Amino acid sequence: MTKKLLKGNYAVVEGALQGGIDAYFGYPITPQNEITEYMSQRMRAEDRVFLQAESELAAINMVFGAALTGKRTMTTSSSPGISLMQEGISYLAGCELPAVIVNVQRGGPGLGNIDGAQGDYFQSVKGGGHGDYRLLTLAPSSVGETYSMCRDSFDLAFKYRCPVLILTDGVIGQMIEPAEVDDTPLKKDKKVKDYGWNLTGCLGRERRVVRSLYMKEGALEKLNLRLAERYEAMKKETDWEESDTEDASLILVGYGTSARINYDAARRAREKGMKVGYFRPKTLYPFPSERLKELSGKANFLVVEMSMGQMVEDVRLAVSKDTHVEFYGRPAGGIPETDKILEICKKMTA
Repeated sequence: MTKKLLKGNYAVVEGALQGGIDAYFGYPITPQNEITEYMSQRMRAEDRVFLQAESELAAINMVFGAALTGKRTMTTSSSPGISLMQEGISYLAGCELPAVIVNVQRGGPGLGNIDGAQGDYFQSVKGGGHGDYRLLTLAPSSVGETYSMCRDSFDLAFKYRCPVLILTDGVIGQMIEPAEVDDTPLKKDKKVKDYGWNLTGCLGRERRVVRSLYMKEGALEKLNLRLAERYEAMKKETDWEESDTEDASLILVGYGTSARINYDAARRAREKGMKVGYFRPKTLYPFPSERLKELSGKANFLVVEMSMGQMVEDVRLAVSKDTHVEFYGRPAGGIPETDKILEICKKMTA
């Protein structure tokens, strides 16, 4: 491993390359334009497929086509673009196809603005498109974690035969900081691997049909039950980070950029004599509900988000009914203020 000064959006590209990406399809949108631009250079240099699609709708359907063949494929966009992809993402889930999708969130609703925000949590962890499906959703809070999550996401997508969503934001995407990156030479296996489900040409074997249309009575229910079992199995991937929770009477909860602010606020609160801890979900689905429930027996919670309050609902569902959960958020590109968090901490720990 080598420490390298890296921009968040570039970390997406370098991580994907180290994860073995075969093909990328995307369409420009701020604040993730550097991904598409940099990907066009790096993919061609590594003799891999890059195509700038004519729209986000085209991009997600190109991802669908490449995923059918068993290739490691990916797209990236930002909030409005991800909304346009929802039908295609549902089709990927319904056809049990692995793919990686990165959402560099911006302010909304509508076209909103190009500032980093966290208003896409509901869309990300509750499905987003039509039908009963889930996305394994990862939430990096640093450039280095953006790199490692993008690198590992392809393995997760193929392990569970599902789309994996990496939910970052415009702040982390534009941030430049040191990151640990793998410096081993990139390898690309040009052979088409047969997974038993992908379309490789049926000469010499029975044909395969990959579909999400099931008209026979009970067939679609059978698919949904199989998917539900898979989503339950995903819970073994649940991951989080915590500190100073052993004696805490109040725990700050946030993901991504908000978690970075919480970490500093918790440290400063401790310096002021307040017993404040820090908790950060790394996986948003599966959500670390069990760990939060354990912690709720002795502490209350303050959830901080760059939104009007979305993840806070999952925190409230996770903790015991007698636990007090407060919320502080700033939407549409507003950055939560450490002093404001400390002010709330003081009231909640008085």
